[in-house]
Amino acid sequence: MAGKQDKAAKKEAKKAKRAASKARRGQIFEAFKMQRKEDKALIPWMLGAVLVVTAAVFGIGLLLGIEWALLPVGIMLGVLAAVIIFGRRVQKTVYSKADGQPGAAAWALDNLRGRWRVTQTVAATTQLDAVHRVLGGPGVILVAEGAPHRVKGLLAQEKKRVARLVGETPIYDVVIGHEDGQVPLRKLQRHLMKLPRNLKPAQVDALEAKLAALSTRGAAMPKGPMPQGAKMRNVQRTIRRR
Repeated sequence: MAGKQDKAAKKEAKKAKRAASKARRGQIFEAFKMQRKEDKALIPWMLGAVLVVTAAVFGIGLLLGIEWALLPVGIMLGVLAAVIIFGRRVQKTVYSKADGQPGAAAWALDNLRGRWRVTQTVAATTQLDAVHRVLGGPGVILVAEGAPHRVKGLLAQEKKRVARLVGETPIYDVVIGHEDGQVPLRKLQRHLMKLPRNLKPAQVDALEAKLAALSTRGAAMPKGPMPQGAKMRNVQRTIRRR
């Protein structure tokens, strides 16, 4: 009886795995169709990557006298390069659509890769300006979005509020935008990664517990902008797995 149950469970697991794989392929195909409509250079770039990489590997094979043995490797590497280009161009399109929309920073933070602890909308105004809190190796990072003349005061208030609890823990502030001293939305993750690592994982855990006592306030903010490519998050993750 137990053997039959195990066999049925394995069968269901395989079925679920096939369904998930099919769903991922569907997401990638839909993303490709959407990107191709808006990005006329997508296919030339992808084909160019396949041809250039394959030719380069084949050329190395010629020098070594094993060109035909390396041809399949060249094709595989070329396809991989094309997939990477596709993923980056999709990401660029998604960020360009999100840029400037209320909730864009919240959406970008929700897509961060790595061990970041994100608390969205710890402070906000009725005009949908907002400050989001990120915890990580650097310490506390306050990320603001909205009108610069309004978020300046909002950031100062939140920084003072957080400083009462975190003591000497470094606090960084970031304003999303394209003016001097601001960080463009598409460069947010890169900016966070460049910050110095001041805390160990255990210290980040303790910091998170301290800040959990702070209640959120301000106007409700959307989870993030909803451009046509807003559902690309799963697609990007799928591409990165390949």
